[in-house]
Amino acid sequence: MKRLHVTVWNEFIHERTAARPMEIYPRGIHAVLAEALREQLGGAVDVRTATLDQPEHGLSPDVLSQTDVLTWWGHAAHDRVSEAVVDRVHQRVLEGMGLLVLHSAHASKIFRRLMGTSCMLRWREAAEKERIWTIDPSHPIADGLEGEFFELPHTEMYGEFFDIPQPAEIIFLSWYEGGEVFRSGCTFRRGKGKIFYFGPGHETFPIYHDSRVRRIIANAARWAAPSGSPYFGEGRRIEPPLSPIAAKHEVDESLHRK
Repeated sequence: MKRLHVTVWNEFIHERTAARPMEIYPRGIHAVLAEALREQLGGAVDVRTATLDQPEHGLSPDVLSQTDVLTWWGHAAHDRVSEAVVDRVHQRVLEGMGLLVLHSAHASKIFRRLMGTSCMLRWREAAEKERIWTIDPSHPIADGLEGEFFELPHTEMYGEFFDIPQPAEIIFLSWYEGGEVFRSGCTFRRGKGKIFYFGPGHETFPIYHDSRVRRIIANAARWAAPSGSPYFGEGRRIEPPLSPIAAKHEVDESLHRK
């Protein structure tokens, strides 16, 4: 089996500026996610981390060229992410790099770019219970989960309407104590790339320490890894044709210059 190369990206702001996230994730959310991937996937994965304040946000062309799957957690500083880096990540997704978009990264520049919508939703912070139903139990991302659902005792509510295009698949559906529901686990395809959005993960709750959540993220990284044939997303003029054809009329080359 080919070794999986994952880059875990995180703003790393809340964990340095707010008491509760600092207590739960003292080394940063990225460190806990990296730990979860190594724990779940063992020797089958190489994990590196990157954060907002690093040069090029830690996502240089060289780093991205070596990344099979990129995980993205952001919240407080979506606007500080460089457009050049967004362009770079966007192109790599089209070429086949997997992307895991976590929690409040629904509002990230890269997810909005890929979705083409506002990606906004309703929310409430009341430390309420979230029941996460597995509605596609055959999907690889749900592999190893026990039962029809699992519960997180305290979380931030994300509710419908979630302004995203129709997902390719909906794997998880969340119900909250206050009555709302949310499409909390969705997949998309863009170009050759596979994208998974997963809702649970608010910074003031230890959600990324939960074994079920860690299993889902590791499964998603494995699922999103590049696969299939080479990507030919750029327009190409093909001359000569693969099979001989008779000329039908003279071609005005000035109409075909790109």
